[in-house]
Amino acid sequence: MSDLPGPVPPELARLRSSIDNIDAALVHLLAERFKATQQVGVLKARLELPPSDAGREAAQVARLRALAQDADLDPVFAEKFLAFIVEEVIRHHEAIAQGHAQAGTQATAQDASVGHA
Repeated sequence: MSDLPGPVPPELARLRSSIDNIDAALVHLLAERFKATQQVGVLKARLELPPSDAGREAAQVARLRALAQDADLDPVFAEKFLAFIVEEVIRHHEAIAQGHAQAGTQATAQDASVGHA
């Protein structure tokens, strides 16, 4: 569907199709990335590590800015994009840690009640 008056020019249709394919790939890549970071969050919770790692995040920002420059992408945009993703990852890690802590508290309470039976 298009708001253009008349038919979509073939070159525009070809470029839009390419953009649609790239968008689909980005969604799948983000899904894979979040699957991996969910596993990291579970591991961090199990090891009682903090949800965020400022040193790692700073290194990732520097790495991503360099990659963006090499790819002729605005490094500021790349950094903002990464910050948005990292913010969401940290939110997930905090939720996982909270759930892990609550599960530990419940297990401890159950262990204590079994000992008194």
